[in-house]
Amino acid sequence: MSFDLLVFIGRFQPFHLGHLAVVRKGLAASSKVLVLIGSADRPRNIRDPFTAAERAEMLFASLTATERERVAALPLRDAMYNDPIWIRNVQAAVYAHVETCFPGRDPRSLRIGLVGHSKDRSSYYLRLFPGWGAVDVSNHEGVSATDLRRLYFGEAVGSARADIESRLPGPVLDFLLRFAGTDAYAELKAEHDFVARYLQQFAGLKYPPTFNTVDAVVIQSGHVLLVRRGARPGLGQLALPGGFIDQDETALDACLRELREETRLKVPEPVLRGSMSGRDGFDDPFRSTRGRTFTTAFRFDLRPDTELPKVKGGDDAREALWMPLGLIRPEDMFEDHYFILQKMVGL
Repeated sequence: MSFDLLVFIGRFQPFHLGHLAVVRKGLAASSKVLVLIGSADRPRNIRDPFTAAERAEMLFASLTATERERVAALPLRDAMYNDPIWIRNVQAAVYAHVETCFPGRDPRSLRIGLVGHSKDRSSYYLRLFPGWGAVDVSNHEGVSATDLRRLYFGEAVGSARADIESRLPGPVLDFLLRFAGTDAYAELKAEHDFVARYLQQFAGLKYPPTFNTVDAVVIQSGHVLLVRRGARPGLGQLALPGGFIDQDETALDACLRELREETRLKVPEPVLRGSMSGRDGFDDPFRSTRGRTFTTAFRFDLRPDTELPKVKGGDDAREALWMPLGLIRPEDMFEDHYFILQKMVGL
């Protein structure tokens, strides 16, 4: 065997026959395989519908007993817009696993590599670890998790079963059929149908539309101002106040308008303008399920005080609230808003 340990990083939404082929190729080339389950801390949405624990269940149910003895799985947190943190997260998970599987061995003496299919830009991580080797696996019969999710949520599960079944290990199909009877599936199906109707209005355009939005990062005394969404997508999730830019607005004007509409923040506009301390753009291609969306975030640092300004949810915000920075969790946040905070505030 060429490697002591091969690492397979992916989202596995869901785990399909292509993923299983990669794991088995890794087992043929290494004594052990570590599967890192990405986006482990994201809330359920139509791109990431299954929890890390559910995806681990799919993985191990698809392996033989002998294979399971040589495979381990660990959750991997995202670090969108910050490759160094994400690389550190990967290295920390791998080296912690090495201490368990190869006790007493110096990790630098082991033959560690990455295994995967370089299908597109999402697999660029294969080039982020020059100290490790790599094993590239060809695509297994064109199986795509994106297509599987589209079938699973876009059609009645029964009518799509034949197309889904041919691309999945049997235990994963069983899991999906059980999951289709849960409240979580019903909520995701409703979200999928909402997004499909939303995108249908642009179906006749020659080119897919690109949207521009704004978000407000308002900080005071160790708290950030958030809203709880009262509409789809992301119904009930925490978010930064913000929205779409009108045709006659600058980005800053739109940000201040959305901030007033969604939070009723009791701070005069001149004070807000004077407290602006930074702005940044966020453009991950998959940051929004509603299509290609660029956002500009503005940071406002209000003067520290013993009391936080009064706020009240308005427009499409169910509520507005001041959240201590120490209590913010990525699994509670809408789209990439946690990672906007991570970059602009330093969570």
